[in-house]
Amino acid sequence: MMEMNKKGFFPFSKKQLTVLCWWCEKSQFKDKDAIICDGAVRSGKTLCMSLSFVLWAFYRFDGESFAICGKTIASLKRNVVTPILPILSDLGFSCNYKTSSNVVEIKKNGVKNRFYIFGGKDESSASLIQGITLAGVLLDEVALMPRSFVEQAIARCSVDGSKFWFNCNPENPYHWFYEEWIKKYKEKNSLYLKFLMSDNPSLSQNMINRYKSLYSGAFYDRFVLGKWVAASGLVYPFFGDKCIEESPPMHCSEYYISCDYGIVNPSSFGLWGRHGGTWYRTREYYFDSRAAGHQKTDEEYYSDLCELANGHDISAVIVDPSASSFMECIRRHDKFEVWPANNDVKEGIQKVSDALKGGQFKICAQCKDSIREFSLYRWNDKVAGDCPRKENDHAMDDIRYFAATLPQKNEDSFACIAAFRY
Repeated sequence: MMEMNKKGFFPFSKKQLTVLCWWCEKSQFKDKDAIICDGAVRSGKTLCMSLSFVLWAFYRFDGESFAICGKTIASLKRNVVTPILPILSDLGFSCNYKTSSNVVEIKKNGVKNRFYIFGGKDESSASLIQGITLAGVLLDEVALMPRSFVEQAIARCSVDGSKFWFNCNPENPYHWFYEEWIKKYKEKNSLYLKFLMSDNPSLSQNMINRYKSLYSGAFYDRFVLGKWVAASGLVYPFFGDKCIEESPPMHCSEYYISCDYGIVNPSSFGLWGRHGGTWYRTREYYFDSRAAGHQKTDEEYYSDLCELANGHDISAVIVDPSASSFMECIRRHDKFEVWPANNDVKEGIQKVSDALKGGQFKICAQCKDSIREFSLYRWNDKVAGDCPRKENDHAMDDIRYFAATLPQKNEDSFACIAAFRY
């Protein structure tokens, strides 16, 4: 079998072929109940796994229901649905994607099954999948989903011959999926495969080198070397002169302000302007009540916010989601639109890292408090999981809010795909 790209086809690697064929009658792994693939980013595991999942469902079942799950519907469309549909069409399947209802009908040779797509974003998502009976489930980016959702999805697979399909990039070594599935894969009667970028034959060495340059520290160990390691040391060890711009651009196409709000702790606001494909932190406001010897009211902070905006047309103010009184104060003045920030710490840190290393974020030299915190912001190696220390983190939090919230305003939370075959 071959893997397709815009220029033609590449042979699948040996590891990809194992994923594609593990369930076949002549395979030594055909009696396994599950397959687990983890490892580096861009290592080719998602495409071959999603294709194998659909082919297995066609080969084993007719008239059954299956689920494809990811953290969000948007990520599933991007990572699984959009890449696989043209491949299925090339293989002779009839694919009818109903975008209005998020349903794909796939038909071939008198066989038909249904594939439902679920987003497992948080603990409440488990209720979405309750009640359905499944013959198999594919969990893409399983380490990003809550345990309750994953276990509910697995519990729905009660059809004889059903199997579980998992893939993910590594997280910290205390993660529940690593503890319960990867370390116990033999007990779970599972096939476990670790992928590296070299297992993706469509990836050139230049592209491999490029991806390697995007990560450092724990993220390099996880996303390049495929290791489940704990984060330690500086959160942004690569931050330096390449991330700093001496002066902001003269004109920006749009502006946002991000806010970390504190009463006793410092408050940090950042003014962001977009110029070309880069967001510049052009100015900032930082107030430490302890150092100043007095606290400020919401109205005083609002006046400071207006001064930071300085006549710019602000698209929205992104605010610490716990700062309900400050958000209400901003809304009451009816001058700025307010967005509660996405406060997923790990996701936000990864987005900031990607944007800084990729040149999509620049910190202007006059933002002294941000630059100071970048040099001090460290992981807390005294606790399990990826937790930064709660110190030198106020500008870091408002930057993280901006990175995590801005691109996600239009993401969906749930949709459904059905695949019919004849």
